[in-house]
Amino acid sequence: MLNSEKIGNEFYQNLGKLFYAVAMADNNVRPKEVERLRKYVRQFWLDVDDVEDEFHTDAAYQIEIVFDWLEGEEKEGDEYFNEFKDFYKDHPEKFSESLKKLIVETADSIANSFAGKNRSEMLTIFKLKQLFNH
Repeated sequence: MLNSEKIGNEFYQNLGKLFYAVAMADNNVRPKEVERLRKYVRQFWLDVDDVEDEFHTDAAYQIEIVFDWLEGEEKEGDEYFNEFKDFYKDHPEKFSESLKKLIVETADSIANSFAGKNRSEMLTIFKLKQLFNH
């Protein structure tokens, strides 16, 4: 696998971690949040680039795969936010302004999908916006 493809797959996997951290901010991932994530992946993320995973499917599906896998784990959402943050700091060139905007929009949408944003979700999104502004 080419290094750029490996980084591309890691990019989407880390987005899965980030979006899971947003959904898990209130310690509960709700079906509406999962639905919203899937809708955004299909509506917006599949068109971002042409990177494919090792099975020749659009790498953007890695967002859903990682999100689903994390639901079975026992870690706190903050840990996954920090893993995303580390990836972002290691590969800032992968994050154009338009991608950052789409990432924040997706996170906002997930947080708003169930009874509006709560305090923990707002804090996670605030940390994301701060990360992108530095």
